Amino acid sequence: MLHRDLQPKLIELATKFPVITLTGPRQSGKSTLLKETFRDYEYVSLENPEERLFAQTDPKGFLTTYPDRTIIDEVQRVPELFSYIQTHVDSQNKEGMYMLAGSHNFLLMQSVSQSLAGRAAVLKLLPFSHKEMFQGDVLPKDVEKEIFTGGYPRIYDKDIDPVIYYQSYIQTYLERDVRLIKNIGSLVNFIKFLKLCAGRIGQLLNLSSLANECGIAVSTATEWLSVLEASYICYRLTPDYNNFNKRLVKTPKLYFYDTGLACSLLNIHSAEQLESHFLKGGLFENLVINEVIKRAYNRAWQPDLTFWRDSTGNEVDLIQYKDGQRKAYEIKSGQTFSQDYFKGLVKWNALSANPIENNTVVYNGKIRYATSNGNVVPWEVFGKDNDI
Repeated sequence: MLHRDLQPKLIELATKFPVITLTGPRQSGKSTLLKETFRDYEYVSLENPEERLFAQTDPKGFLTTYPDRTIIDEVQRVPELFSYIQTHVDSQNKEGMYMLAGSHNFLLMQSVSQSLAGRAAVLKLLPFSHKEMFQGDVLPKDVEKEIFTGGYPRIYDKDIDPVIYYQSYIQTYLERDVRLIKNIGSLVNFIKFLKLCAGRIGQLLNLSSLANECGIAVSTATEWLSVLEASYICYRLTPDYNNFNKRLVKTPKLYFYDTGLACSLLNIHSAEQLESHFLKGGLFENLVINEVIKRAYNRAWQPDLTFWRDSTGNEVDLIQYKDGQRKAYEIKSGQTFSQDYFKGLVKWNALSANPIENNTVVYNGKIRYATSNGNVVPWEVFGKDNDI
């Protein structure tokens, strides 16, 4: 197993909370990480129909069978179990009793917030980060290959063709996850919606346009997007609302948690095809922002990320609020540095009075620069930086 950067935090919090809840997309490595970290714990999956029926019909008996030091996988399958876990851990007053794992953030967190508030530490595990792949010696040879392959562990563990893996992943996701979260009548329309979302990576999200193109109501598009967010397929990056300029864009931008999955939805069948694809810039931007999110989750932090854009088109791709500072990033897929890369950052700095040293351009070149407008950092360096 590749080392996961979340593991030390997982071990630490197991000494402080009776319950650890680990969520994230299906097949991101949650079960493997828990079983590897807590080898002396019993493991039970509620994907197993017999175990699920046992937990549903006799929750007290289930917890008598698994009274302590147990990993319960796909726990959102039996939401009624959470109140019994609450009563049990309160009576025992011990730390590290249960490790709960699940792939549906909405269903899982709804149950945790209702029954286990204050008793459960909530952690999130996404697919491999750039840094984890580098440390594990499985990092793809170039950025196009990294975007195309994505970060799902099974691809690297079993040497699976990404095209085959993601086609199967999408089918499994539709058959299991979507129908568990929400009864969607037309899976054909939902797949079309998925593909249309992938085509809007890094762009301002216009739900009306998306709904019209898909032939559904705006309310349906809103619900379907919530499903995608709840199952860690995509996320919205909100605009920065600090009133540095009243002519601000107030529409979020759309990104995917894994660029390999996005490539599959865009019918990109090779890394070479990506080199000339119209969305290469958006996918590279997505890759970089994902790395920032993964680093935060691996420290058990909730990242505070926004972007800034005014009505005249000036833009900063990513603003990170961290340790009382604002770090501003411009993300470019080009291999040659240009001073024009700082255009949006310079405009934003004039309005926000943010220190120049907090400006960073992340690009696909090889040379690192320190300029009068900020730092220029190659992706290969940025992806391995411990200070992200």
